[in-house]
Amino acid sequence: MKAIRFYFGLLFYLCHCLQASDNGPKSVGFSEHVAPIIFNNCTSCHRPGESAPFSLRNYGEVKKRGRLIARVTVDKVMPPWHAESADYEFEGQRLLTDKQISIIGAWVNQGMKEGNTEKLPQMPAFTKGWQLGEPDLVLTMKEEYPVPAVGRDVYRSFVIPLDFKKDKWIKAIEFIPSSPEVVHHSLFRYDTLGWARKLDSRSKTPGFTGMGEGEVLGPRSLGGWGVGGRAKFLPGGLAYRLPSGADFIMDMHFHLSGKPEKELSKVGIYFADNPPKEVFTGIQMPPEFGALSRVSIPPGDSNYTIEDSFVLPVDLEAFSVSPHAHYLGKEMKMTATFKNGDTKTLLWIKNWDFSWQEQYNYKDFISLPKGTRLDTKIVWDNSAENPNNPHDPPRRVSWGLQSSEEMGSVIVLVKPRNEEEMEVLHRALKKHAGEHYRLRNPPRSSFRDKLKNLFRGSNKKDG
Repeated sequence: MKAIRFYFGLLFYLCHCLQASDNGPKSVGFSEHVAPIIFNNCTSCHRPGESAPFSLRNYGEVKKRGRLIARVTVDKVMPPWHAESADYEFEGQRLLTDKQISIIGAWVNQGMKEGNTEKLPQMPAFTKGWQLGEPDLVLTMKEEYPVPAVGRDVYRSFVIPLDFKKDKWIKAIEFIPSSPEVVHHSLFRYDTLGWARKLDSRSKTPGFTGMGEGEVLGPRSLGGWGVGGRAKFLPGGLAYRLPSGADFIMDMHFHLSGKPEKELSKVGIYFADNPPKEVFTGIQMPPEFGALSRVSIPPGDSNYTIEDSFVLPVDLEAFSVSPHAHYLGKEMKMTATFKNGDTKTLLWIKNWDFSWQEQYNYKDFISLPKGTRLDTKIVWDNSAENPNNPHDPPRRVSWGLQSSEEMGSVIVLVKPRNEEEMEVLHRALKKHAGEHYRLRNPPRSSFRDKLKNLFRGSNKKDG
C-alpha cells in the first residue's frame, strides 16, 4: 500500500512540474521576462528616496538580490500586501500572480541571465516629490523635534497654526517625514479652541504630550498615515471639514532606531472646490483600539483573541478599511452578516506585519443595509515562536500605547445617507462602546473615568 501511495505521489508531482513548465517560458531572461515584473511591482518603492532599503532599477541591482527576491515572492512577503477578501476587491492591490512568481524562480534557477537587452522595457515614469501632485497647501512643523536614540516609544503632538476665515474641505492629506526610520504613524486632527497652542507653549521642547484623550477618531479627525501607507483621495466627492479658525495637529508615534534623529515633518493638503454633498464616519471595532477590552495576553499564548459585534442602526456604504496592532498582532478579520444570513468578508489579514499598516480602499462602495451585523476578531501571538515578539522570554502584555504593549482594532469608513442618520450611528456606537466595556470590566469602574485615564496626559506640563 505504501508503494502505491509513493508512485501516485510521484506521478502527481511530475504532472504538477509539467504543468508548471507550461505556464512560463523555457528559457528565462531578465530583460524580456523578469524586468516587466520588477519594474511594475517593485521599483516604485525600491529606488532612491523611497522607503525600501535598496534599489531594483536594472539588471545588476536585481541580480544582486535575485535569490532573496525569489524567496520573498514565493513566501508572498513581497510585494507587501496583507489584505484579503474573497468577496470584495481592493483598489491598487499589489499581488503577483503564480505565473509571475514562477518566472522569477525559474530565472534564478537558470543562473539569472540578462537575456535580450533589446527587449528591456522602459522604466515606468514615477512621480517625484508629492505623489498626489502639487498640494494646495504645504504645512511644515515649526521646528525640528529631537528623537532620542534609545528608550521607550515617544508619542508627541505638534500644532501648526492656521488662519482660515472660512471653512475648508480636505479631500486628501499627504504626509512626508524627514526621518522615516523613526516615524511609525501620524494621526491628523484639528483644534478650534486653542488648547493645542497653549499646551505647546508650556513645553520646553517642540510639541506636547497627549493624543487627545480618546478623541483621536472623533469629529475632529482628519485621517492619518502609517508605515507603508500611501496617500489617497477620498472617493465619491467626500471630504473632511476643516472649520474656520482651526489649527492643524499631528499626533505622532516615534519608534526609536538606536541613533538620534531630528524630525521635521511636512504635510501636503488638497482642498475640494466645493463642500461635499455627503458625509462619512468610521466604525472602530473593538472600540478605542481595544482599550476597553481588558487586553491581557499571557506569556506563551499564541492565539489570544478579542471579538466584537455591532448591528448597524442605519443603511451605510463602506469604502475603506484599516487595521492596527503592535508586534504581537497575528490575525485580524471583519465580516458582515446580512439579514438573509449571508456572510461576507470585509477584511482578513492572516499574517499581521507591524511594519505595514495601510488603509485599504475598496474598488467600489459596499452596501451595508440597516440590520447588518459586523463581526471583528483580533488575534495576538505572545509565544516564543513569534519572531516579532519584543520580549524574550515572553511576558504578560496588556493594553498600552507603547509598541512593546498591545492594542488592536479594525476601522471601516462608511457613508450614511445624511447627517441625521450619521448622528443615529454615532449614538449607537457610543452606546456600544459602553456595553463593550461593561461586559469586560467590573461594575465598580466608570466607563468615562476608565477612558479618561487611558489617554491622560494632555494637560501635563512637559520637560
